[in-house]
Amino acid sequence: MVNWSNFLSQLFNGLVLGALLALISSGLTIIYGTLGVLNLAHGAMFMLGGYAGYVAYEWSGSFLVAVVAGTLFLGVVGVLMERLIIRHFYSRPHEDQLLLTFGLSICMVELLRYFFTSMSKTVPPPQMFSGITSLGIMFYPTYRLALVGIVAVALLVLYFVLYRTRLGMIVRAGIEDSVMVDSLGIDVYRVFMVVFGIGAMAAGFAGIVNAPVVSLTPDGGEAILVQTFVVVVIGGVGSFPGAILGGLIAGEIISLTSMVNPGYAYVMLFAAMTLVLLVRPHGLLGTRGRE
Repeated sequence: MVNWSNFLSQLFNGLVLGALLALISSGLTIIYGTLGVLNLAHGAMFMLGGYAGYVAYEWSGSFLVAVVAGTLFLGVVGVLMERLIIRHFYSRPHEDQLLLTFGLSICMVELLRYFFTSMSKTVPPPQMFSGITSLGIMFYPTYRLALVGIVAVALLVLYFVLYRTRLGMIVRAGIEDSVMVDSLGIDVYRVFMVVFGIGAMAAGFAGIVNAPVVSLTPDGGEAILVQTFVVVVIGGVGSFPGAILGGLIAGEIISLTSMVNPGYAYVMLFAAMTLVLLVRPHGLLGTRGRE
């Protein structure tokens, strides 16, 4: 039965999920917008960041150390992936890029399964955010409330990098016209490497901060990858603000639909994506970019 307490709880759940999807999607959309590579390994990288943070937490007992370790580890993984593998596929057909990143995703998942088994792992929230908080007509987990703030800060950092730094200017120019950026004498491949690393770090950060909410499993990134692609389509490929808007919309659709009938959550999500594509083929905040 739907009541106000349940409805508000689901609204908050949708906000938490939407913020997380926005963060993951922001990394995915700048990678595709700049490099033209549709990274099917992004969901596996999300889980890899969570497991890296789990290892760091088991070693240090500090959630902050776990977050830093998971984020930096995925940054290194992203840079190495771009330099050693992805870079050789920029000029290849999109089908080859899809097969490559799909294969990398499978390798990551099976490596996680080999080292950590299929049993779920948990990372407890920091002590200061444990327990529940009274919101008047309902109680809500404190860490979930804090997670919205944590993700908001991370998105602000990404916004600063993209819109207030020289690197961000080059990245945004590359999204519009990478050939022109190259003709200006800028080392495009170095920019590509940095962009892929930033996108990987966003996925890794999201993976570890989400670990206290949802247990870690090797194949847990598959569902989040599907949701993330829908977010990118709704918001607009290559649009950072679009990723945020699309994430919040998708999070609320999934959460509120699950309150009525969980089986229709994905149906409503894809219905919303279809509606957006019919009205605005390039997404809500997207523009005509690379074809």
